[in-house]
Amino acid sequence: MKKRFVILDRDGTVIVDKDHLTDPQQVELIPKAATAIKTLNDFGLGVIIVTNQTVVGNRHISLKDLESIHKKMLNMLSREEATINSVYVCPHKVEDNCSCRKPKSGLIEQALKDHDFDPKKSFMVGDKKSDIELGKNIGATTILVRTGYGKQTEKEGINPNYVVDSLEGILFIVKNELAS
Repeated sequence: MKKRFVILDRDGTVIVDKDHLTDPQQVELIPKAATAIKTLNDFGLGVIIVTNQTVVGNRHISLKDLESIHKKMLNMLSREEATINSVYVCPHKVEDNCSCRKPKSGLIEQALKDHDFDPKKSFMVGDKKSDIELGKNIGATTILVRTGYGKQTEKEGINPNYVVDSLEGILFIVKNELAS
């Protein structure tokens, strides 16, 4: 049986959305996000992050700078014993019309090559319409978090499977889905 995965958005879901984050020193975990990720790890789930980062395509930062931001985030999570299996990034501008920009599934296709999981038995968690649409596109259970832009997104009528206040709020849902 394949390992099940939780697919997380980065900004507004795991870390505080800084609107075009360019400096690793500005990385700030959303309260209790690390605890929630550690619990997902303890449940035996894989956890990946998929993120659109136009700051690279718009040349505000380099891929190396982005790696520094992710290294800082992963180190902060690791200090709380939370593990992310991989981080997948779309570095393109919106107008590039690439296949990896959420809600398109290019990042998930790469993740499937690396981790061989069933997207239909996965959970897609994020704060934006593109996150929920990506989850629907791959057949995952979709969970909107009200952190980041989530409260605004909730008003858009996108109909995720679940809506929770924060990443910590997904734990009850995931535990129940795993038991069924």
